[in-house]
Order: sequence, then C-alpha cells, then structure tokens
Amino acid sequence: MESATKWIHSLLFFTFTFASLYLLDTFIISSRLSTDYQNIKLKKKPQLPLHFRSDGTFKILQVADMHYGNGMLTRCRDVLESEFNCCTDLNTTQFLRKIIEIEKPDLIVFTGDNIFGRSATDAAESMFEVFAPAIDSGIPWAAVLGNHDQESIMNREELMSFISLMDYSVSQTFPSTKVTSDPAEQQPMTDIDGFGNYNLEVWGAPGSYLSNSSILNLYFLDSGDRAIVDGVRTYNWIRESQLSWLRGVSKRFQGQWKFADQSVEIPLLPVMHPPALAFFHIPIPEIRQGPIKDIVGTYREYVACSSVNSGVLKTFISMGDVKAVFIGHDHNNDYCGNIKGIWFCYGGGFGYHGYGVAGWPRRARVIQAELGKGKEAWIDVEKIRTWKRLDDGVLTKFDEQVLWDIHTLR
Repeated sequence: MESATKWIHSLLFFTFTFASLYLLDTFIISSRLSTDYQNIKLKKKPQLPLHFRSDGTFKILQVADMHYGNGMLTRCRDVLESEFNCCTDLNTTQFLRKIIEIEKPDLIVFTGDNIFGRSATDAAESMFEVFAPAIDSGIPWAAVLGNHDQESIMNREELMSFISLMDYSVSQTFPSTKVTSDPAEQQPMTDIDGFGNYNLEVWGAPGSYLSNSSILNLYFLDSGDRAIVDGVRTYNWIRESQLSWLRGVSKRFQGQWKFADQSVEIPLLPVMHPPALAFFHIPIPEIRQGPIKDIVGTYREYVACSSVNSGVLKTFISMGDVKAVFIGHDHNNDYCGNIKGIWFCYGGGFGYHGYGVAGWPRRARVIQAELGKGKEAWIDVEKIRTWKRLDDGVLTKFDEQVLWDIHTLR
C-alpha cells in the first residue's frame, strides 16, 4: 500500500513538472524565441546614387569627434559653468540636430571617435544615440572609425558592420570589387587592412549631361587606433593595401564619362578626372612636419599622428584627383592648410564629452561642391568651398574659403 502511494505521488510530481515545463515553453520561452514577422524592421535605405541638387550644389556636413558616452549620464568636459546649467551628451545631440536643420546637407560624414569607448557602457546603444539625428533626418550618412570607438564592448569590425546596417547609412565595412548598384553583384574585398575603407560616387545634377556619371568621388579610409613600433607606442596609420585599393579606384574613374544622351553635343570638359575628397580620422605625419601654406583657422594643438609615414600624401599626389582631405582627432585644431597642392582640413571638436578649451565653442565643418554652368545645363564640378559653424546659440558661420577652383586649378 505504501509502495503504491509513493508511485502515485511520483506520477503526480512527474505530471506536474511536465505540465509546468510545457506551459513555460509555450507561453514564455517560445514566444520570445519565435519570430514576429509583422514587427521585423528592415534597414531604411538611402536613395542612391548620391546626386548633385538641381541648383548645382552638393553639401557635406563633417562631424568630428563626438566622443559620445552614456547620454544624459555623461558629463561635459572643458566648458564654463556660465555656459550651461547642466551639460551632458544631450548637448552634443542638440547641436547636431540644429546644424542639420540650418545647413540641410546632402550627406553627413562622421570622421571618427563617434563614441568614447571607455565611457560607453553599451557601444551599440551609444551609437544609436550618436547617429539618431542623422537617421531622423533621413539624410544619407557615412562614418569612419577613430582611435577610441572600439574601447567599449565591440571591436572595429563589429562596429563598422553595425554602422553599415543602420537606417540611411551608406557606410561599408569593406570596399566592393565592383562598382555597381546591384548588391548581388558586389563582393567585399576582405584582404584590405582596416574596417571602413570604401568610396561613394556623387553623380551630376538631374537633367544635366552628367546626370548618370560620377563627377565627384568620396574616399573613406580607416586610419586605425594604436600600434607599437620598435617597442614604442604610437598611433596607427593607413596601410599599403588601403593605398593600393585607393589607386585602383582612382584609376578606374580617370577619363570615364557616361552620358545619359549620346546624341546631345556636349561642351568640352576641362577636367576628365573627377575631383575627389578624402575622409579619415588620424592626421598624417606631413601635417606635423609641414610646411603648411595658406592656413585658415586655428592651429592651437600639437598634431598627434603616427611615427610611421606610409606614403599617404605621396599617393594622393600621384592620383591627382584628391583636392582636399578632412580629418579629426586633434579637437583644438580647426584649420585648413595646403600641403603640396592638397588641402588638409580639421573638423574641430564637435562633442561635449571630448576634450576642448573652455570658452571655445564646439564646431562643425561644412563642405560644398558646386557645378559649372554650360550653355544649357550644369556640367562638371567647378568649385569646392568650405566653412564652419559654432555652437554659440546662433550657429555663427565663419572662415569661408575656396579649396579648389577649376579655372585656377588650385
């Protein structure tokens, strides 16, 4: 009798346990593991290719060194108490929203140290906050990495992959082997150093002879983070594999034009190699070594660069298409200077959690390419100019200058 009772108790216990596990799996575990196809979010893709506007302009907003941490929990650095009652990462976000609204760029470019890894508990969450103003605007945006982005919980490849999948991002982890708008035909080149080497084409204005042609190229390069050379710690550098890829891209576009209407007699174009702009984070050694000519802006900080000169400037000169390079890293420099015919321009510190100078407002750089006008329509790029804006309450515009003019071939 006692044995039968124990058997019944065991059966009841087994039944209860099985029923509990079944209910737990059905109503809790499976519901969380199952895919809700109605709530799947696909990436909101930007309209590509990039195009000049119908007024013949293409405007880029450069955002350098946001140094975003944990949002409202991350305090500002190097600001005056008289400037802010309470200053956090949210002031950086507000600045970005204001400058997007006033400038209305065609492309937003983040040139590294987008997050300050040591202050970002969750790298992905911080990146959502960093790029939120760009995403909310619906404007295409691109990013490269700096030397601090990977100091949280994601490595550089994971960061660039994540960035490339975000709404309206045109960023790429690896460059493609083919220039095509069909993703099925694109094969990533994974044998190149770094993560975030890619190029973007900007096509001519709608209705122009060059509406289906790349007339401005934008090069993005990963300048790395840190390195050890002969036992000494230094900053990283752009490697030969990256420069070799860059030379190949430049050569592919040289002398190539694709006209929408071959029956139209087009004007003789003075430049058969589309001009290009380059974007990366860490300055090259020549900026520190000089000589730098025609400086416009403030040179108030020692140039922090690699001890290794990998031949970036020499490569740019040999390519012949790069007219200006836009960098970050040194927050207290916001100048443009000419080195052997190529302009190197700092963005200036943008983010409030990055170091700066108290009383020296955070700032952003704007770049605008302008087309020449033919007898009937816009033709190729005629001029590239730049200016900056301050986060001073009225977004003061200053230091406007021409970087390149086709008529002077400057």
